[in-house]
Amino acid sequence: MYHFFSKATNVRLLLISFSVYLFVNLFENLIHYNIGKHSNSEIKFEAPTKKDWIKIVFVMFFFAFLQGILTCMFDERCS
Repeated sequence: MYHFFSKATNVRLLLISFSVYLFVNLFENLIHYNIGKHSNSEIKFEAPTKKDWIKIVFVMFFFAFLQGILTCMFDERCS
């Protein structure tokens, strides 16, 4: 794990991948949330409750970090 944080380029790539994932997937997760919540009726757009936001953000941060690590692992600049 230390290997990924040993160079400035690695950290920059990790942070960029992490940030892009969070930004793009926030909107996707809101759409999925509303589809799941209203699957038996017309699709409406509602903001998640505070409890649901916490769950969504926790899962997003986990997978954003995972994507950042995997992006760095498969990028030639991080070798």
